Order: sequence, then structure tokens, then C-alpha cells
Amino acid sequence: MDKFFSTIRGFGLKRGPQRWLGGVCGGIAAKLNVDVAFVRIAYLLVSLLPGPAFVVYLAAWLLLPDQRNAIILETFLAKRSSRR
Repeated sequence: MDKFFSTIRGFGLKRGPQRWLGGVCGGIAAKLNVDVAFVRIAYLLVSLLPGPAFVVYLAAWLLLPDQRNAIILETFLAKRSSRR
């Protein structure tokens, strides 16, 4: 499982500091070097179309590292396995 999370960190995409909810749009904007407003508008337009926009956002929030390089899903799984 560590290799999986290391691979995700290797993409160089992190949840951004300019966040409203989870920081996913801010991270994408920082990686693409565009204004975060454009990414948020694009996400809103995509979410109006039929499709899994919310699920993709939720997965990105769980899997993308934050500014401290911490991944939410990895932290959750580590805490869960330490209880056993």
C-alpha cells in the first residue's frame, strides 16, 4: 500500500492552499498555473452534466496529498490498522 501512496505523491499534484471545501480545485489550478476561479467554474459546469463529478472530486480529496504531503485515506488506514 505504501507504493500506491508514493506513486500518488509522485504526480506532484497536491490539494491547494486556496480551498473552499477540500482544496482539490486549488491544487489543480496550482499545477496548471491558472486562476483557481477558472478551475472552479469548469468543475461547476462539469458537475451540471450527467456523470460522476462528485465521486471524482471525493476520490481526489481522499487521494491527493495536502500541503504537508499527508493523504487522508493513508492516514485513515494507518489509524485503523494500528487499532488492531
